[in-house]
Amino acid sequence: MKYPLYMKTQYILPIILLIVAACGGSEGDKNLEAKKTELDKARAQLQTVRGKIIQLEKEISELDPEFARQNTKAILVSTFIAKREPFEHKVEVRGAVESRKNVFLSAQTGGEIKRINVKEGQRVSQGQTLIELDADVIRRSIAELKTSLELATTVYEKQSKLWEQKIGTEVQYLQAKNNKVSLENKLSTAYAQLNLAMIKAPFDGTVDQLPSRVGEMASPGVPLIRIVSTDEMFLRTDVSERFIGRFKAGDKVDILFPLINKTVSTVISSVGQVINEENRTFEVEAKLPKVNFVVKPNQVVVLQLLDYVNEEALAVPTRLIQKDETGQYIYVVEKRESGSIARKVYVVAGTTSNKETEITEGLQGNEQIVDRGFRELTEGVEVMIANAEAVSAGVAKK
Repeated sequence: MKYPLYMKTQYILPIILLIVAACGGSEGDKNLEAKKTELDKARAQLQTVRGKIIQLEKEISELDPEFARQNTKAILVSTFIAKREPFEHKVEVRGAVESRKNVFLSAQTGGEIKRINVKEGQRVSQGQTLIELDADVIRRSIAELKTSLELATTVYEKQSKLWEQKIGTEVQYLQAKNNKVSLENKLSTAYAQLNLAMIKAPFDGTVDQLPSRVGEMASPGVPLIRIVSTDEMFLRTDVSERFIGRFKAGDKVDILFPLINKTVSTVISSVGQVINEENRTFEVEAKLPKVNFVVKPNQVVVLQLLDYVNEEALAVPTRLIQKDETGQYIYVVEKRESGSIARKVYVVAGTTSNKETEITEGLQGNEQIVDRGFRELTEGVEVMIANAEAVSAGVAKK
């Protein structure tokens, strides 16, 4: 049976007008949010038009069985079963590898650099002398004090024996003793001054930087050599204050090393208690576990901090959630005697993570949710399921 042209165009014409209106309404000077709003509106209008087409086809089919036979076409879709599974949300923040043994050493006293005993990249041991300052004056003073101390010790020993025999006065004995003790203290001080002229390694490590040169003048506080150890490295990041209370020591955290594309798991070791006034963040530190690849201080990492867990959540791919004038919805398949149809189910979306969104209201579980082909559907349209039997959510989402 042939139908007048007006019957064919009465539901095709709105689609053409909709496309023209959508194209003509896009102006280059509209901002992104305005375009997104316009797109949502256009999609909602398209759904309305599709619904009207389906309704008209249904009414015509009731009056003309031949039309129904020729125009009834089920839309091919794939589905999965909504199941309650653990759902996690992670906060990704940029951080860095740091070392508690990463220090610049400087002299505690001024003097000319006489000798540098190490090179950059060299391994050193705790207590090893790295740099020596000019200490000739101190050494000569030590030699003089040693000579004086030897004489004072001899005098003291002799005077002590005489005093034991009640020979001489007590004053002579005390003077000899005081002279000996005074010289011992002066010698000890001289050795301490000599030690200050020696820059020694505070721990086992590696010489990372050596900006000093022989002949230069060293001053207190001026860096002479940098020593680094990888024995006590950790991970540190700054987290926005809006996440206060969500993390605590012992929480699991995944660490991504982006340059080498490797991920390791560890735990938070400490959470800062003070907010930085400049950037409104607080510090979070995590332990660096043993790894089988090279890690260096100041290396960039991405910390994935777990801030939300729901052990029995209903989650769907975020792309399946659509929106109309009533709210957000997804399509499910409803089986009837005459076949399967698509039905809108309005939902309340919760947290989104890793391209999945938690559904807090609207789904009870075990619904057959439409996956591929969902954008071609309208309320009540007949569908044909491509997968012979509904697969689990975990398989469908891959």
